[in-house]
Amino acid sequence: MQGHFIDFIFLILIILALVMFANKLRIAYPIVLVLGGLLLSFTSAFSEVAIDPELVFFIFLPPLLYEAAWQTSWKQFWKFRRVITSFAFPIVIITSCVIAFVSQAFIPGFTLALGFLLGGIISPPDAISATTIMRQVTVPKSMVSIIEGESLLNDASSLVIVRFATAAIVTSQFHLQEASINFVLVIIMGTLIGLLTALIFYAIHRWLPTTTGIEIILTLVAPYCMYYFAEHFEFSGVLAVVSGGLFLSSKRQSMLNYRSRIEAVNVWTSLVFVMNGIVFLMIGLQLPIITKQLGSVSVASAIGYGLGISLVLVVARMLCTFGAVVFTKFMSRFITVADANPGWKGPLILGWAGMRGVVSLAAALAIPLTLPGGEAFPHRNLILFITFIVILVTLVFQGLTLPWLIRKINPVDKKAIPEQKQELIIQKKLAQLSHQYLQEKYGEQRDSNAHLDNLLSRFELDLNLYYKMLDDTDGEQGASLRNHQGVYLELLDEQRSLLEKMNQKAEFEDELIRKYLSLIDIEEYKVRERQLIGEIKTNDPQ
Repeated sequence: MQGHFIDFIFLILIILALVMFANKLRIAYPIVLVLGGLLLSFTSAFSEVAIDPELVFFIFLPPLLYEAAWQTSWKQFWKFRRVITSFAFPIVIITSCVIAFVSQAFIPGFTLALGFLLGGIISPPDAISATTIMRQVTVPKSMVSIIEGESLLNDASSLVIVRFATAAIVTSQFHLQEASINFVLVIIMGTLIGLLTALIFYAIHRWLPTTTGIEIILTLVAPYCMYYFAEHFEFSGVLAVVSGGLFLSSKRQSMLNYRSRIEAVNVWTSLVFVMNGIVFLMIGLQLPIITKQLGSVSVASAIGYGLGISLVLVVARMLCTFGAVVFTKFMSRFITVADANPGWKGPLILGWAGMRGVVSLAAALAIPLTLPGGEAFPHRNLILFITFIVILVTLVFQGLTLPWLIRKINPVDKKAIPEQKQELIIQKKLAQLSHQYLQEKYGEQRDSNAHLDNLLSRFELDLNLYYKMLDDTDGEQGASLRNHQGVYLELLDEQRSLLEKMNQKAEFEDELIRKYLSLIDIEEYKVRERQLIGEIKTNDPQ
């Protein structure tokens, strides 16, 4: 037990080093982690470390899905609901069917049921890789929203397909009508269980005397409860976590206090980062284990099957995304759609952003070792190897070329207000409301209250600046803002130095000093975020 724990400690240190290396190279860290795990797999240092599918599904999957749901914009999700739903269900089903017939035709001994099993395993793209890459370049927010929304639902639909395909192989029976009814039932009941569990947690947050620590622990426990209850009744645990997470995310302002919202973000960011890192590194580490289990199938043949299936998978997704454009244009004649004319750039990027990841490998590992009669599950090891090749090819090849593709075709959301301008408008409106409220309610106290006068003067200065920046056409105000940000960051460093010197004196409490250091950190965070937006806009060619 202790030895395995130490192995994971070393793995985490390796993950941190690889992520820093990825940041240095400006490459999405999942790609570097998988390749790093692949290199480590050729050494004997971590030869005993293996992925337990139950561990991945129950320990890793619920919090990763919950965090993704928590970060998803419900407004964007609802706006692009038809596109997201088409990607999550019809495209997954179509892809599974294509893979089923292709694998049956070209892989010796493969039945149609085995083909559907393989198709269900490799059909869901991994959103973490795609969104990590997309945040490094400028893409319309709508694309990121669609990718994130798709990822929340396609895992559920693909795992349901895997469940039915496995049952068909084990029982040697498959009834389309019964499977279709069960498919819908699993989805609907999984969603309802997730919402019901979320309502219970919402009531606890809202009406019981919780503290910040208790509230954060409750957010960590919630996804496991949602997943367990749904799976216990043989419904979709994935959709339970997604639906419950989306509901609680929409209620965060009313159920969490300000301190819980700030501290929970820090806890969840660190937790999800470590979990993602372990899973992606473990994917690479599985190569020797999977290769040894191939049995009578040669490695060369298995690689050929894997590359062929990868090609079919990429082509099928591309055709489906462009097919969705044609369908959207057709449906826009009868109903209101988010974008009646999506063009070709968005579908091309969304089609190319179909990297596979942890869910696919975990689903493959979860295939039973034997059938009820005791004989080995047919072609289990080959399915595992093909899944690994698909993950490796799509993650590395598509992942490395996706930034180049985005820069090359330069997608622009013409309807959207630039992010910098949106931020200025929000700040201006907040300053307007604040100034108007103070002036109307406390304006007569301005002459007698120096602090109130100072506050009103600050909002007047801010409003002046925001109006100038919104009217700026030659970029002078932008340059002025960047200079101001640099000066302000220098000032914050000086304030830190002063607080650290004061902390060395006995008369000042350490807790108070830390409080003001934290406030300075928050100020720097806000400035750095604004700088980052400006750098992305400046460096990325438009």
